[in-house]
Amino acid sequence: MTVAAGHEPGSADRGTAEQFRHHLASAPAVGLLLAAVLMFMAWFVPAAFNWDVHMRYWRPLHAEWDRRLGPGTIPSVLLAILGVCLAARLARTASWPRLLMGVYAVGVAWMVSLATVDGLDGIGVILDTDYEYLQTARGVDSWGEVSTLLHEYVDRIPYAHPDNWPVHLAGHPPGAVLFFVLLAALGLGTALTAGWAVIALAATIPVAVLITLRALGAEDEARLAAPFLVLGPAAIWLAVSGDAVFAVFAAWGLCCLAMAATRTSTRAMAGWGVLAGLLLGSCVMMSYGMPLLGIVALVILLVARNVRPLPWALAASVVVVLAFWAAGFAWWEALPVVRERQYDGVAKNRPQIYYLWGNLAALSYCAGPMMLAGVATALGRRRTSFREVVRGRGSTRVVVLLTSAAVAMVLVADVSGMSKGEVERIWLPFVPWLLVSTALLPELWRKTGLAIQVGLAIWVQHVLRTGW
Repeated sequence: MTVAAGHEPGSADRGTAEQFRHHLASAPAVGLLLAAVLMFMAWFVPAAFNWDVHMRYWRPLHAEWDRRLGPGTIPSVLLAILGVCLAARLARTASWPRLLMGVYAVGVAWMVSLATVDGLDGIGVILDTDYEYLQTARGVDSWGEVSTLLHEYVDRIPYAHPDNWPVHLAGHPPGAVLFFVLLAALGLGTALTAGWAVIALAATIPVAVLITLRALGAEDEARLAAPFLVLGPAAIWLAVSGDAVFAVFAAWGLCCLAMAATRTSTRAMAGWGVLAGLLLGSCVMMSYGMPLLGIVALVILLVARNVRPLPWALAASVVVVLAFWAAGFAWWEALPVVRERQYDGVAKNRPQIYYLWGNLAALSYCAGPMMLAGVATALGRRRTSFREVVRGRGSTRVVVLLTSAAVAMVLVADVSGMSKGEVERIWLPFVPWLLVSTALLPELWRKTGLAIQVGLAIWVQHVLRTGW
């Protein structure tokens, strides 16, 4: 018997085995494995060594075990199946307007279906708890009371104050509670109506990110990333968290900056730049961690090779901060007081050595483990020097640089010690800019990866009660 060259017995098996080993050693596999290890170890290490990290049962999440089914169970499962089967193809073939409308509609449906696993209470009850903003917001019904709130804000942050702020008001600038004051003034002050408002706004985040990518010349990558931006476990926290509002302001602020940086008309550039500054400045007045968005903002200007919008955006953002100062609240005076309040509370008992990596595990739950697979793939594309990446062209470069900026934001936030746990909601403004990296995943990884993302979302919502 004669055997053709290159087809000796066993060569096919060896080739298959080599391909398998190659896939296991690939960047997506390394990233996915890292996410899985982080998620498991963040739960296992405290349990195995009886290490009290001052978090609820399912560490590293602010969550406890609570298996349940509810009205949203069947819709969420059906939407997950349809998403895995159809989302990628529809994202590639739909016209741009239809893609944006579809992304928004599916985003609303996904958040609502997950939240209503707990019935309508799943949409609004959390926003009405003692530590949230809404109860305080309903008591502010005039400009005089807003002024009083701002003038008293820093004084009422410390635990020692007899009328200290609830946890979330103490931990955030007053822009956060003022947003809910506005909702109440518009007649949306009940838990349920405020919850619907948060969902309606949060569903616009993927739209803003897609528009940003397209403005920067990466429409194809935007279409590839779209399913991951919409269908994932982050929706669990976006649907019920005030931090989702911060993520909305952040996404649209950065989107406006990208529009400014890609306009040819000076008037259009200035207009978009001012709008970007107003949104990003408002974001800073909602969360002390939001100045980190400046990293992504600078990268957007770098990608567009246009720094002309910077003075306009910077000036507008400073105007917002100074307006709050003139009204009675100084951000720079509040920050050290907030840190003292933080370490008077549970933060003093949460070991930094755990949360340095436990935070990344919580982020992997929120963004989904395919986030790290995408990040590893994007960073693996930087085989040339950073200077060559910056000077290069092409849509892949856009994704690589945005991903790098998002990673930098997370690392700075992590090592700062200002976030010890609960980052599954605190880092929501960072999540979409990490997920753009999924556009660079190989096709097979995207197909199977989306199933992993939606599967984790359904598991978390049906097995854990997150408390947000």
